[in-house]
Amino acid sequence: MTLINRCRAIATSTWSDALDRLKLDGVIGGLALRSGSGAMCGRAVTVKESVGDFYSNAFAPGDFLEAVQSESVLMIAAAGAAVSTFGGLAALAAVKRGASGVVIDGACRDVAEIRASGLWLASRHATPMSGKGRIRVDAIGVPVELCGATVAAGDYIIGDETGVVCVSAARIEEALAIAEDLAARDAAFAEELRRGETFRAIASKLGHV
Repeated sequence: MTLINRCRAIATSTWSDALDRLKLDGVIGGLALRSGSGAMCGRAVTVKESVGDFYSNAFAPGDFLEAVQSESVLMIAAAGAAVSTFGGLAALAAVKRGASGVVIDGACRDVAEIRASGLWLASRHATPMSGKGRIRVDAIGVPVELCGATVAAGDYIIGDETGVVCVSAARIEEALAIAEDLAARDAAFAEELRRGETFRAIASKLGHV
């Protein structure tokens, strides 16, 4: 199983617990899942944007879409603005390039079209308002801040219906070992519950909750 598949197999709640063990931040809050279901994982392609009054050609989604590769996740930092930086056509392009998902500290639009594309996408807002003339793409591949969390290009991004987590590429092996151990403990706990044991008794027996 590849590293990305191993990461995808673990729930974001368990990832959060693993990061707690390492005293690392990484949970990206304030987002809603707009499209897709189940678990998503990939390497971050970071995009830094500004919001203001710009010429329409400053809004260039084609630039960051060209940076998407198979199993990458677009991480778009748009200052939390309720202005769309990603729509239905961009979703089709991202899927064609093999993107695992898109995470936006800002807004998307064309939600029905994005869902029809099958793309996994979480954003702070959904709005009809276009980014043309309102958003400028400043840089691609630089460290960005999304919803208070710092994300660098190449970091591992895991998402599911519960939320989104970023794990530094430099700590992924260490964090994954802890996350897989916690997931195994959770599975053993669940099996004991199915056998009729009480929650308190199992927690005492396994030393895990």
